[in-house]
Amino acid sequence: MVQIMLTAPEGASLGYLDRYLKQVEAVAADEVKRGNARRVLTRSGNFGGGGDVNIGRVVLPLNPWDERKESAMQIVQRLRTKVNDFPGVRVVVAQPGGLGVRGPGSPVRLVLGGSSYEELAKWRDIVMARAAENPGLVNLDSDYYERKPQLDVAIDRNRAADLGVSLESVGRTLETMMGSRIVTTYLERGEEYRVILQARDSDRASPSDLQNIYVRADKTGAMIPLSNLVKLTETAGPQDFKRFDRLRAVTISAGLAPGYSLGEALDYLENVVHAELPPAAQINYDGESREFRRSGSALYITFLLALTIVFLVLAAQFESFRHPLIIMMTVPLAVTGALLGLFVQNGSINVFSQIGCIMLIGLAAKNGILIVEFANQLRDRGVEFVEAVIEAAAIRLRPVLMTSLCTLFGAVPLLVASGAGAESRRAIGSVVVYGVGFSLLLTLYIVPTIYSLLARNSQSPEHVSRLIERLRAQIARDGTGKAEGEVQDDGAGGPPPTPPVADAR
Repeated sequence: MVQIMLTAPEGASLGYLDRYLKQVEAVAADEVKRGNARRVLTRSGNFGGGGDVNIGRVVLPLNPWDERKESAMQIVQRLRTKVNDFPGVRVVVAQPGGLGVRGPGSPVRLVLGGSSYEELAKWRDIVMARAAENPGLVNLDSDYYERKPQLDVAIDRNRAADLGVSLESVGRTLETMMGSRIVTTYLERGEEYRVILQARDSDRASPSDLQNIYVRADKTGAMIPLSNLVKLTETAGPQDFKRFDRLRAVTISAGLAPGYSLGEALDYLENVVHAELPPAAQINYDGESREFRRSGSALYITFLLALTIVFLVLAAQFESFRHPLIIMMTVPLAVTGALLGLFVQNGSINVFSQIGCIMLIGLAAKNGILIVEFANQLRDRGVEFVEAVIEAAAIRLRPVLMTSLCTLFGAVPLLVASGAGAESRRAIGSVVVYGVGFSLLLTLYIVPTIYSLLARNSQSPEHVSRLIERLRAQIARDGTGKAEGEVQDDGAGGPPPTPPVADAR
């Protein structure tokens, strides 16, 4: 879906807005002729529940992926070039937020909090002026503008008192003539109808019409022009006052140019706030930006928690902290490959790529487990330490290649995905394919090297039990308990040499 938002000047009529809606609708109808959209839907007025009539929206429900050749972003870019030059109205073309995120296609939503709206307006101008210098931010906007026309009516209390006119009479007259007031009801054929008192539209079209409105003095009963008792002041104010987390707040929203990520945009705006605004300015986020910050930190915690759980499980299985540490060294290799894949595929670090990195913890650790476990078994059989490491890497080459290549080729369809949702699948595919591939190339060299450095003085979990079994076999064979003194631990898990030879380490 593509949305085109129109904002006319404050105080504009529905007729004014309708003229521009028809022009935008004609531009949007061209996408229906191209086969990209099913139809064009147009709505005018504040459909969010307010009373403003200067807001309109044109919605284009797009055809399915297999029925059009262009992506939604390409359609947005073409429409943006066609409608950006419309005079007299502000037009924003964007895609609505996905995954249930609020906001009409403005992923960047920075919320400034402060003590007063006047101060927030100054901060808003500073941030938006700096943000306009960044080509990666498009459709800059704010939800606080002092441009709604207002007419303040101040009553001259002294003159009203001198003429014997009460404030209630002035207020009721203004309410009745300039607004409306229900004065009574009547019954007609069983139905009750309201009688509403109101001046004609032609008699309340401009401030000068106050000259034709009179109020009666309580003391003399004379009719006095209302213009003699009130003073009118034309001002401009905000449409409404918003709060965020109980603070007075102003939200700055923007879209993203192609190739510019949400994280880069938020970091840029944060740096602007810290550099240009006083420390009293508070920063918060809304919409997709809020979800991005929340999910980003949560996934980092999940990644660390996954690392910890895998390490503890391996430590319990190997009954050692050295062997799991050696195995976990494959994870940085896989993550490095994942980052390389994102760079090659022009991807970004998002929710989907972070999920792929969590998957890589298990996929990469599997190769290290195959090599370390088999090296421990060889050492338990009495193979010399260096020879056991080399032989484990050589013998386990085939299982490592088989499992890694199966995983890699199984993720290739994600890497070359197309159609709806392809962006999310490509992110996971890039991380898995490049991460597993890069880890595969280096695991057979890095793991044996680290094993030879850290595990030289370590033992396998079966070392003690196998010593006991050999001791029992020796006792049963000799028929004497003197064999206990002949059993020596060589530190490498091998059988006791007979006759004694050099330390197997």
